Amino acid sequence: MSGTLNKVMLIGHLGDEVKMHYFEGGGAIGRFPIATNETYTNKQTGERVTNTDWHNIVVRNKAAEICEKYLSKGDKVYVEGRLKNRQWQGEDGNTRYSTEVHVQDFTFLSTKKESMANQQSGGQQAKQNSVSNTASSSQAAPLARPDQDDDLPF
Repeated sequence: MSGTLNKVMLIGHLGDEVKMHYFEGGGAIGRFPIATNETYTNKQTGERVTNTDWHNIVVRNKAAEICEKYLSKGDKVYVEGRLKNRQWQGEDGNTRYSTEVHVQDFTFLSTKKESMANQQSGGQQAKQNSVSNTASSSQAAPLARPDQDDDLPF
């Protein structure tokens, strides 16, 4: 294979709100961290261990504005993009490095607003279902007796 590939796919939770930066020409950049988790059981101690990795996400222009509008801390999101490395001089004179995921595609998997609404409506629906189930069971048709002949063709 003569080509190269730089592709990242992540599913994780936002660690902070989307921070927007607007430019004079009308462009915008949104930045936010995403946390991904790896969970396993330690074979020696038997306890569950969770390791969290943080990823710096960069979204541009209209996509950044959409993320700012609909995403908030704790929301679950799928992002797909490219890794980019940045290098700059810190205030102390030291060279700093950062690896970012420059997003090309994203999908909102869950938002806090949606999950809270689902919990509330789900709780009400469950109550309604249990009420309707008890009402229908008291009016249920009498069960057929096993000693009756049925009209099955086989």
